[in-house]
Amino acid sequence: MLDFFAIFSKGGIVLWCFQGAGVTESFTGPVNALIRSVILQERSGNNSFTHNALSLKYKLDNEFELVFVVGFEKILTLTYVDKFIDDVQLHFRDRYKNELEQRGALKFLLNNFEFGDDFHRLMREAEVSSKAKAPVSMRNFNESEKSKKTVKSMIETKDGDKTKEQGGKKSKNAKKEGEKCKRLSMKQITAAVVTLFLQLIQVDSMKGDLRGVDYESSDDEDEVVAKKGGFGGMFGMLKGLVGSKNLTQEDMEPVLDKMKDHLIAKNVAAEIASQLCVSVAKKLEGKVMGTFTTVASTVKQALQDSLVQILQPKRRVDILRDVLEARSQRKPFVITFCGVNGVGKSTNLAKISYWLIENGFTVLIAACDTFRAGAVEQLRTHQRRLNSLHPPEKHGGRPAVQLFEKGYGKDAAGIAMEAIAFARNQGFDVVLIDTAGRMQDNAPLMTALAKLIAVNTPDLVLFVGEALVGNEAVDQLVKFNQALADHSRTDKPRLIDGIVLTKFDTIDDKVGAAISMTYITGQPIVFVGTGQTYSDLRSLNARAVVSALMKA
Repeated sequence: MLDFFAIFSKGGIVLWCFQGAGVTESFTGPVNALIRSVILQERSGNNSFTHNALSLKYKLDNEFELVFVVGFEKILTLTYVDKFIDDVQLHFRDRYKNELEQRGALKFLLNNFEFGDDFHRLMREAEVSSKAKAPVSMRNFNESEKSKKTVKSMIETKDGDKTKEQGGKKSKNAKKEGEKCKRLSMKQITAAVVTLFLQLIQVDSMKGDLRGVDYESSDDEDEVVAKKGGFGGMFGMLKGLVGSKNLTQEDMEPVLDKMKDHLIAKNVAAEIASQLCVSVAKKLEGKVMGTFTTVASTVKQALQDSLVQILQPKRRVDILRDVLEARSQRKPFVITFCGVNGVGKSTNLAKISYWLIENGFTVLIAACDTFRAGAVEQLRTHQRRLNSLHPPEKHGGRPAVQLFEKGYGKDAAGIAMEAIAFARNQGFDVVLIDTAGRMQDNAPLMTALAKLIAVNTPDLVLFVGEALVGNEAVDQLVKFNQALADHSRTDKPRLIDGIVLTKFDTIDDKVGAAISMTYITGQPIVFVGTGQTYSDLRSLNARAVVSALMKA
């Protein structure tokens, strides 16, 4: 029934393994995927993982730095696996406790962990135990007292009276989040952009890589806040629990509960805050605390490390280098922007255009929002302002940025295709595709977006989201990714590659949306919008954001 079972150290040394009869494929691939996608990315809140046709269950032993992994076909429902993996962990620890206390890769390699007999005995016991628990048969209608009462009550009902329907109350219509975009006149649009123009800082100030978002460190504040109580005081409430002891779930529970409330208050989605705390608990359970360290400080440090790990890019994101590489191949670098209504897609597209122009690249903006009135005019206004800041004389006599548009009501995917072909023929370095804002539940518009991405295969798909959202961020990203996957024509659908986080200057230290978005997608935050001018664009500083998040 089981494909494999592996016991290995967190240093990568396999201590013992079992492979089922008839299983020819190595378990190295699934285990490596588990390590990369779950353990290293601090996603240990759920102890299951799916890789291709296999389901994997795992358990961390933090005292001895071990990982226990079992794999079986995902079409099977093995009810005994959770208890079985716990039993194997306990027996393996008890049998080889002395060997496991001798830490180090060399010690592990020299020891011979013969565990086959114990393993097969435990597996037989688990299988027998699961078979012994016969499924409870459902009572028929006549045996159900509740059904009899229901029938009786229906018979005694007076003629003309309707019986009360069982079930919950009717759900109220959920309020639509976000206001409808107001239709602005050209005069209002121009006035707004002129205000932006007057506020612009010095030209040529954005050459090179973007500066990171910065926050003051919270390290100095912990002592002050601890005296006042609140979140900082929470970290000092278990001062007595110090010394060399193994952390237990009961020790950490009071701290983790307050920590979860704090994360939710800082705009982290409730579900993700809960998963993070469960992951930290699993990571620390059984660990030996250092001398004169409190439970609270240990848990806080573990959470900080987990948050930084989540925000750190899992792959290289260097747009300037990628644009240069595309230029050497005589083709434009294509970026598509998508997101819900009113989050600032067009504005931040203009900021990114400004940054690219400052670094010597030419930009073609493709106006593929053929749905919203005024969308094309808004982009044309940005184009004029950007060209006035960087006149053609500075770029060999050609405009630094041009707009490609075909009006309203046309097929967005077709316009994007024409724009990319035009950019290739005219020698543009970058194509920025502006798409219509759409709610994640709007099936026709989501289908159109998936078609645009599938047909034009952009180099980068960026989701533009507000830093103001909390739980809504999870719903938006999950449904955007799901729609792209559902409407893709390939086995490996193109999903969101990165995130643009807007309105970051309006949230003070409530930066939890950054955690929610990166945790859900596993993709990096590439740009952060921090104000109303073209130069208000930053990259994400993971440690600074986590510092702000942990502040009381």
